Amino acid sequence: MYQQMIFVNLPVSDLNASKEFFTGLGYSIDPRFSDENAASVVISDTIVAMLLTKEFYSTFTDKEISDAKRTSEVMIALSAETREKVDELVDRALSLGGSLTGKTQDLGFMYGRAFDDLDGHTWEVVWMDPAAIEG
Repeated sequence: MYQQMIFVNLPVSDLNASKEFFTGLGYSIDPRFSDENAASVVISDTIVAMLLTKEFYSTFTDKEISDAKRTSEVMIALSAETREKVDELVDRALSLGGSLTGKTQDLGFMYGRAFDDLDGHTWEVVWMDPAAIEG
């Protein structure tokens, strides 16, 4: 069966710092789609974050590039295998220079926290109890 993929394109101020941040989170860079203008961050088999220098990003749009540290442009949500994995990823992001954003959500069957990356893009990390989803 065909697995549809998602490629999230994000403008970044410092490509090398952003690459270090995301590899520090445990993700890999696909060199086939990376150069001095872009880094292809492999999050899973079907999720890729394309980190693009602002100059390169601007070649794909006529719109003004938002400053994600001042305005909200998008919230990217990632699932986590367990509650502990939520905390592990968010805490690792904070140790790498990310910042905590929003409030911790703990609804019992669902648990989530969020961080902003170095450029202010918001990443939510969420665990949901599989039994609650099926029920």
